[in-house]
Amino acid sequence: MAASLEDFLARAQSLARVAGDLQRESLCKPLSIEYKGEIDLVTEVDRGCEELLVKGLKGSFPEHDFLAEENLYESLGSSHKWIIDPLDGTTNFAHGFPWFAVSIALEVNGEVVLGVVYHTMMDEMFTAVKGGGAFVNGRRISVSRRSPLRGSLLASGFPYDSATDRENNFAHFVNFQMHARGIRRAGAAALDLAYVAAGRLDGYWEAKLKPWDVAAGQLLVKEAGGVVTGFSGEDYSVYNHRILASNGLIHDEMLAVLAKPAPLHAL
Repeated sequence: MAASLEDFLARAQSLARVAGDLQRESLCKPLSIEYKGEIDLVTEVDRGCEELLVKGLKGSFPEHDFLAEENLYESLGSSHKWIIDPLDGTTNFAHGFPWFAVSIALEVNGEVVLGVVYHTMMDEMFTAVKGGGAFVNGRRISVSRRSPLRGSLLASGFPYDSATDRENNFAHFVNFQMHARGIRRAGAAALDLAYVAAGRLDGYWEAKLKPWDVAAGQLLVKEAGGVVTGFSGEDYSVYNHRILASNGLIHDEMLAVLAKPAPLHAL
């Protein structure tokens, strides 16, 4: 019998918990750290978590393809592709800052239909299947009803090369700071999106992201009743490196802020 979305979801959740166990056991212990860039880290735990996730999923679904952060995998030309961030928030993890997650999504025929974000240190399992709603630990969640933007709490982040690339999000951050109640920059895109889905944040924007950063989280937001687009309001793809996600009520206001010129002191 062919596996169902429920089978895929159950396996993804089980493996996410195993990866989370490894992360908890390794937190604040000596780590082997490598550098993908001047400040872009990868640890042995990133690699270990990716290995166990890919090995576990391949063992159950050997005909599927994989796109993950730390390694390249041979394409089998499958209609099913797992998109994995084994440890979203590596810098936090490496510093002992307890804000990181496991992110697993399944893309079928080019559309993300399943998402799992496991908030390791809070033991919160966020899940969504296309058309089935969004949940945390089995409880249905929905985006907030807060508006306008001035009364909203937002999240964002900055790219690793923000010191050298003008697409560094500084100007947008300043503009939003002047129009929102507050902004949080916690350092894990998957959790920012999961928190929008759960109504704990009202909106999120970021640029220069990879599919594994956002694939699971953006589905959570959509299934929780939110809106996800690009920076100009265009239809969103996880291969678009700019994302805007919100509760829907403040989306147009957020688009307007993204269209604003940079304030002089943020250039």
